[in-house]
Amino acid sequence: MISIEKFNLFVLIWIGIAVLIFPVTLFITAPYGRHSKSTWGPMINNRVAWILMEIPALLLFVWMVIEARGLSNLVVVIASFLWTAHYIHRSIIFPLRIKTAKKKMPILIMLFAVCFNFVNGFINGYWLGNFASYTNDWIFDLRFILGVIFFISGFIINKYHDKILIGLRKNSTNGYQIPFGGLFRFISCPNFLGEIIEWVGFALLTWSLPSLAFLVWTFINLVPRALDHHKWYKSKFPEYPINRNAILPGIF
Repeated sequence: MISIEKFNLFVLIWIGIAVLIFPVTLFITAPYGRHSKSTWGPMINNRVAWILMEIPALLLFVWMVIEARGLSNLVVVIASFLWTAHYIHRSIIFPLRIKTAKKKMPILIMLFAVCFNFVNGFINGYWLGNFASYTNDWIFDLRFILGVIFFISGFIINKYHDKILIGLRKNSTNGYQIPFGGLFRFISCPNFLGEIIEWVGFALLTWSLPSLAFLVWTFINLVPRALDHHKWYKSKFPEYPINRNAILPGIF
C-alpha cells in the first residue's frame, strides 16, 4: 500500500503539472473535433477514440474502490455512484450518440487523454478506497450537500446542452450550426461549464486532494477548449451573437 505522504506528494506534483501546462493550452488548440488535423500523426475513428480514452477513468476507479474496501461506506458509495454515472455516460452513451461517423482523431491526442483519465481515475479511486475515513454524519455536512447539488446540476447542464449540439447535426450539411437554447443564450460552451460545475461539486462532497486535482485539470482542459470553440464560432459564422461569452456569462 502506498503511504499517505507519498500519495499526497504524487497528487501535488500532478496539480503542479496542470498549472505549468495551462499557459501552453491557451496557445495550442488540441486537434480533435471541429479542430481536428491530420498533421498530428496517425488517426483513429472518433467514436472509438472517445470510448478508449474515457473508459480507463471508469474501470480503474471502480476497481480501486471495490478492491480496497468494497462498498461498505455510505459516503464512498454515493461518491462512487456519481463518478460512475458520469463516466458511463461519457465513455459509452455519449460516444454512441454523437453523429461523427466519418470524423477521426489523432491517436496521439487519444493517448494523452488515456494517460489523463488513468491518473485521475487512479488517484480518486485509490484515495476513496484506501484513505477516506468518512462517517455517516458527513452526508449532513454543508460541503457534502452543496457538492451533491452542484454535481447533479452540472450533470444536467452538461447533458442537456450536449443534446442540443448532437441534435444540430441532423439538419446540417457540414455538421455545424449556431446552437441556441438554454445557456447558449449567454455562452458558447455551456456543456463545458456544466462539466466544470460537476467536478466543483465532487471536490466539495469528497473534500479531498485528488478531487481538487481533477477539478484543476478539468479547468485547464476545458477553459482553453471553450475559448477555441468561441473563436471558431465567430470566424465561421459572421452572424454569431456578439453578446455571447466563451464559458462564463458576462466574464469570458
